[in-house]
Amino acid sequence: MSDTNYPSPFPFTSYTPSSEVPENEPVYGWVAPAFPQPSFPTQAPPSETITNSSDVVANASTTVPQERSLNSKVAIPRSTSSNTVPNRGRVSRACENCRDQKVKCSGQRPTCQRCQESGIQCSYGDRKREKMARRLSDLSARVQTFETLLQNIYPNLDSLSAQYVEQILSDQSENDPTSSRLPSEFPSPLFPTDPGSPVGSIDFTKEDFNRDEKIQATGFVGEHSEIAWIGRLKKILQHLQPDPMEKGVERSTVSTANYFLDNLEVEVMDTVDLSYRPPAAVADRLVDSYFQVVHPYFPIVGKVTFLGQYKSYYSASSVRPGKRWLAVLNMIFAIATKYAHDLTQGNEHADEHIAYFSRAWKLSMGNVALLDHPNLQQVQVEGLSAFYLLTVGQANRSWRLSGMSIQSAVTMGLNLRNESNIIFSNSRETRYRVWWSLYILHVLLCVMTGRLPSSTEDSCTTPLPVPFIEEEFARDEVEQLIEDHEARSFFMENLVSRSSAQSAESTLLSDSSRHQSPGPSKQSDKVASAAAKILTPNSSLHFLYFVELGLIMQRAIDALYAPGAGRKSWRSIEMIISALNGRADSWLSKLPAELHFTQGAPACEKERLSLAFSFYSTKILITQPCLSRLLRQASGGSQVETFCTTTAALCGDLATQMLELLPSTPDLSWVYQRSPWWSLVHYIMQATTVLLISLFVKQKANTIQHPRTIESVLKAAEWLACLATKDPLAQRARTVCQDLFSYSDIVAAVNSRN
Repeated sequence: MSDTNYPSPFPFTSYTPSSEVPENEPVYGWVAPAFPQPSFPTQAPPSETITNSSDVVANASTTVPQERSLNSKVAIPRSTSSNTVPNRGRVSRACENCRDQKVKCSGQRPTCQRCQESGIQCSYGDRKREKMARRLSDLSARVQTFETLLQNIYPNLDSLSAQYVEQILSDQSENDPTSSRLPSEFPSPLFPTDPGSPVGSIDFTKEDFNRDEKIQATGFVGEHSEIAWIGRLKKILQHLQPDPMEKGVERSTVSTANYFLDNLEVEVMDTVDLSYRPPAAVADRLVDSYFQVVHPYFPIVGKVTFLGQYKSYYSASSVRPGKRWLAVLNMIFAIATKYAHDLTQGNEHADEHIAYFSRAWKLSMGNVALLDHPNLQQVQVEGLSAFYLLTVGQANRSWRLSGMSIQSAVTMGLNLRNESNIIFSNSRETRYRVWWSLYILHVLLCVMTGRLPSSTEDSCTTPLPVPFIEEEFARDEVEQLIEDHEARSFFMENLVSRSSAQSAESTLLSDSSRHQSPGPSKQSDKVASAAAKILTPNSSLHFLYFVELGLIMQRAIDALYAPGAGRKSWRSIEMIISALNGRADSWLSKLPAELHFTQGAPACEKERLSLAFSFYSTKILITQPCLSRLLRQASGGSQVETFCTTTAALCGDLATQMLELLPSTPDLSWVYQRSPWWSLVHYIMQATTVLLISLFVKQKANTIQHPRTIESVLKAAEWLACLATKDPLAQRARTVCQDLFSYSDIVAAVNSRN
């Protein structure tokens, strides 16, 4: 079988490359690999043929000449077909069609060779790494969106939902190595709080509050009170700069930082005549003073109803009202007398307010009054008593009585919306105002003492007060608004959703006309629009925004300062602070132009100042945890986070802005004629403490102290010195601050001013 068309066999061992075909010459784009040469017999049988793959694909007409050496390599001609895809080696990326068919792609752009010949659209997708990067970017954006959503809805969640959100965030924070965490240990005896607490919130205490009368008078003081801040700063400064002359002297307890007057006894006279009534002229002056300086901010008593009863009482000597109504009257006399005495700064009749208070106490609170079931007048007496004790500097006792008034109000269901058909609309609205007055007074006292409110927002469905004065309750538009709950809700929703650049009545009218479905019924929409047309700036409009600010303040206390807040991660605390900050800023943006701090009308100056002090106090309450954290880190040498630093700086700016509300020159008449005089010392002390801590933190960080901060501290010192000449509360507050000034670099400047 010797076919001349096939080459003769040749031994592999004697193979030598031919010069005609270079070694490793690519054939149809393929390079022969260098296989190891096996051992074969030197001479193959003559009849044996060789059938390798190269011969199969070679041109059939091509033969190897007979005279070619047996050891030469067979040259296989290349194909000359024009349809052959040119060799491009391995391409970096194949098109989608070639990848799906698992065929080799030429990699040409914009169309590869195979797609061009097939006449189909060619496309190159992203690589796997690019797909993963884009997917990661999309997921990160979604996470950011969800975090923003949580920040916005967190303050409105019920306690169970809020706890669930906090747990999720805490788990994520533990799994995220880049999340902000506190160091595990602090060089603490400086901080009596749990070292793992991200906000320094107090969930335990080391005090014995039954030790002596002094500590009993102060009681427990929580983290959000400026008293706790003062005590902490004293402890830090004493630790850093010990005084050998004061070794063993107790300077760092909370009771030494308390500037309230609870250690003084509240005098109740035993010899007062319970049936005494002052002359009509004196009584008229006191009642008129009370309804001008107190009632617009705390409408604990229904003005129209009470004035009608008061006129009947003084017009006929035979009228014999009940003891509780007489107690309400005497509490009004006591508060108005205390205000008149502070305003005139005279020593004459200095104890008259004590006599009125003693009479009211014996009529309503003494003997077995605590065993009696509460009624509306008893609730009012308790609320007025709490306010009176606040004006005389008894914060601890005032907080207890305000809590009692809240409990009495809850007993009567004042914390719920009333739909009884036997209660007139004006009486229903009066009760709503009684509840909100007690509520914001109690929240204010909770901030002063650092304690938790007795009532939560979830336990209240009482509608917000309508922004009309009580004399307008009898108008048809207002009466229908009070009676129609749907119209009332629509009216209030539009009222608190406008821009601060607009007036109240103009925006309500525009909002009513733009309202689209889903919305109230035609009748309710008509009622709301009619009420909007008669709305003008007044004290009740101020009271509405005052209540809304109180709600934000309580949310801050519950979310940031409750004992359970110490178990939250710092990431969740940041979210809460951001959300509450946004809520407060939103409140400011919705404030009517007439009540705005800087652009309001002079006629509303008292209301604007009241809202301004309360707003800055609320913002300080929200941002205070960051300053507290910064103080802990400054003492422990820990790393400072950007969010914490920025928010702490904001806290200091807010304190400065609060003190800028005070006139440049101290003026006692301005205090009692323009400012919220019942809590002005608290506001000054709150701002001063923040500024002193800011100065300490900057000093530890070797940061340049801002002259504006120092000037604000000097201004606060001047005001405390002026108030201390007539007010024992301010005198004690000044003493506490001077104790801090002695450790400060600005002591010389403060002493030079005083």
